[in-house]
Parts: sequence; structure tokens; C-alpha cells
Amino acid sequence: MSRDRLQKIVARAGLSSRRGAEELITSGRVRVNGRVVTELGTQADMRNDRIEVDGKRLVPELFVYVLLHKPRKVVSTRHDPEGRPTVTELVATVPVNLYPVGRLDFHTSGALLLTNDGEFTQGMLHPRQGVPKVYVAKVQGEMIENDLERWRQGIQLEDGMTAPCEATLLRYEGDKTWIEVTLHEGRNQQIRRMGEASGFPIMRLARLSFAGISTEGLRPGQFRLLESDELRDLKERYGVPKRVHKQQVAIDPTLANRRPARAGGFGDDEDDVPARRESRTRIDSRGTAHTDSRNDSHGGRSGARTTSRNNSRSAPRAGSRSDAPRGSRDDAPRG
Repeated sequence: MSRDRLQKIVARAGLSSRRGAEELITSGRVRVNGRVVTELGTQADMRNDRIEVDGKRLVPELFVYVLLHKPRKVVSTRHDPEGRPTVTELVATVPVNLYPVGRLDFHTSGALLLTNDGEFTQGMLHPRQGVPKVYVAKVQGEMIENDLERWRQGIQLEDGMTAPCEATLLRYEGDKTWIEVTLHEGRNQQIRRMGEASGFPIMRLARLSFAGISTEGLRPGQFRLLESDELRDLKERYGVPKRVHKQQVAIDPTLANRRPARAGGFGDDEDDVPARRESRTRIDSRGTAHTDSRNDSHGGRSGARTTSRNNSRSAPRAGSRSDAPRGSRDDAPRG
């Protein structure tokens, strides 16, 4: 039987620092086998004793992996000196300290993984992995095939040329364009900077998926645990996590699936963000607009394809631009 000091066990479970664990104990918030323990140095065994903090049983040294649909106007850190809402507030019902795997800027919504597995985070963010991150963006201005090809080849930024990416036209909305972009690198605010550098400021930005794990079925502010098959797939492709187990963390599902209040920016409506690959418009060399109707819910295609010179309105010809105003770059939200 392996016994340790109670404050060491509480801290190791990821709930707080060692000093914070001592405060939890002395304030009467820790129970061992149903009995409140306030004496520091009390010995316990995680395998045989039931240890609870604020009524939640500890899950010691057990890694947790969560997918959050991050809303806009929420910061991707544990604490914010400006007092803005943080992503960890949205997953507060998970009984371990979670840390974001990378970041989404303040004005960007979408898929964000959180975990207490530092090795997993380092593995997923290492540049050699080339983890795909799929975004939809609304840009100011009418993008045509030549503009998209420039994005695909790379945009010169102040920190160098961007790596090749995938960029597809989704639809037009007035003098704005919705596009889908897949990145395989992780520069800070890369898509926003690409938009600025190419003359198409980003008006809206949402990440649909990270490493193939999408926010489908989650409203902004909602989260879920990753499934075992998702973890096995990540391990096969990226080598992490090192061990795959069924996540057995006590989370009240009514809290996990509750949409936050709109106050402070939580719960912003994302209904105007197009679904992934809903209906794409491509423009051929003659300026003809082709709409590909696809259903990606199961990774397949409907096979339906229609060709028309007029969608909701005339598509611009390849190599030409509409005279519609681009708008001020100051209109684009900053992270």
C-alpha cells in the first residue's frame, strides 16, 4: 500500500499548487473516506481511500482530454490580467486543471483542445507534426481564384513566407467572401495576418476542426471529452497521447452542455458561419461559376454538381475584381 501526505496527493491531482492544497485541507474542503480532514501531514492512499475536494472525488494522475467550442470574446489562457472571460472558466466542471493546446485569439471561435497532459500538448504543437487546422473566414472584398491561389502558394508576412495551405471559396455575401482554409503550421494569428497582407481583411474567423476533431454538435461554450477512438487515432498519427484509456471523469452533462450567458461575450451566435464544405463555388478560366454541393457529415460527397453562370449573383471573372469597396482594415477585429 502506497501512502502519501494528503496535500501532496491533492496537488498531484492537478487541483492546485502544494500551498493551495494545504489551504484546501486546513479550510475543511477535503474529505477522506467521508471524514473531513484538516490536519496537514495526514497520510492517505489514492488506490484504497476515497478522497474528495469540495465533494468531487479526485482522479489522480489521470490525463483528461477535452474539446471545447470556444466562443468569441474569450481568451485562451487560464487567467487574464484584464479580467476577460477565459476558456478554463467554461470547463470548470472538469475536476482537474486543464490547459489549452495552443490558442485561438480573442475574436476567433471554434475547436480548442484542453488537457492536463503536457507531453500531449508539446507533441501536438511541434512543427514537425503539421497538424491540420481547418477554418472558415469571412473576408472583406470579393476573392477570386487568383487570390485563393496566392494564399495556397504562400503569403509573405513579416516573419517570413507562409507554408502552402488549402483555400477554397465557399460563397459570396454582398461585397464579402466566405472561404475555407486549412493550415498545417501554427503562427500567431496567421490567417488574420494573411488577410491583411493580401488586401482581404478578416471580418469573421472560426476554426471548424483541429487534427480532424470538429466542433460538430457543440454550440459555442459547450465542450465534451474526447472519445477513445479519437485518442487512438491521434496516437497513431502523431504519437500522442502515450497511453489511451477510457476517460472516466465525473462531469455533470447538464453543465458540460449548457450554453453560457451572453454577458461578457459568451454564447455569441455562430449561425452565420457556413457549415464545412456546404456548397462551394469555384471559378474556371472562362469566368464560369461552378457550385459543388457536398455533404461532409460522414466524410463523403453527395455527388451532385451544378454549373451556372449565376449563383446568388454574378461571380467575378478569373483575373478580374469587382469594383465593390474593400472596406477599411480597421474594421477587422483584432485578437
